[in-house]
Amino acid sequence: MTLPLVLLPGMMCDARLFAPQIAALSAGRSLICADLSRADSMADLAAMVLADAPRRFALAGLSMGGILAMELLRQAPDRVARLALLDTNPLAETPEVQAGRAGQIDRAARGELAQMMADTFIPRYLATPDPGIEATCHAMARDLGPQVFARQSRALRDRPDQCATLRGYDGPALILCGAEDRLCPVARHRLMHDLMPHAALHVIAGAGHLPTLETPQTVTEALRQWLS
Repeated sequence: MTLPLVLLPGMMCDARLFAPQIAALSAGRSLICADLSRADSMADLAAMVLADAPRRFALAGLSMGGILAMELLRQAPDRVARLALLDTNPLAETPEVQAGRAGQIDRAARGELAQMMADTFIPRYLATPDPGIEATCHAMARDLGPQVFARQSRALRDRPDQCATLRGYDGPALILCGAEDRLCPVARHRLMHDLMPHAALHVIAGAGHLPTLETPQTVTEALRQWLS
C-alpha cells in the first residue's frame, strides 16, 4: 500500500502553498494538507493533526509547517514513517523575534493584516519578485484572517527547541531549502543535517522561502525521490 502523505503549510498559508506538489503527487496516494488555524500552541496543533492523520504516514512541512512537523515527531515518532523539512528552523524563537510578535498581532487586529503582509512578510519570502506568487500569498492570508494570524504567531513565539527530537530520528528524511531563504537560512538546514546526517540535503539555487511555488518542479522531484 502507498504511504499516505501529510502536508503542513507555513504561517498564513493553506494547500495553495503546495498546489504544484499536490497535483503531481496525489495520483494513487492518500494526501492530506492539514488545517493549522485552530490552536495557538504547537503541542495542540500537533495533537489535532495527529487526531485526523492516518495511523502511519509520510510527513512534510514548510516553515511553520516544518516546525509543527518536528512537534508531531516528538509526540508520535512511531507514526512518522518519513520526514521532510522544508525552509524551517529547529530552534526556539529568539527573544528579539518574540518581542515583535505583540505589535504584529495588534496590527492585524486593527485591520492592517494585508498591509503587514505587503510591507513585512512577503518581501522576505521570494528570491525574485513574482506577482503571481505574491497574489497567492495575499489571498491565503486574507482568507485565513487576523485571528488565525494571532493564534499562529503565539504558537511560533512559544515553540520549543526540537534539536533533540531530530537527533533521535533515524527514518528516511529530506531537508530542503532555497539558497536565498532570508527567514530560515541555509545554516539552519545544515544544522538539521548535522542532527540527522542520514538525511538528504537539497539547497535549491534561485529559490527563497517558498520553493514549492518558486521552483515547483525541483521540489516535486525531491519529494518524489524521498517518498520512493
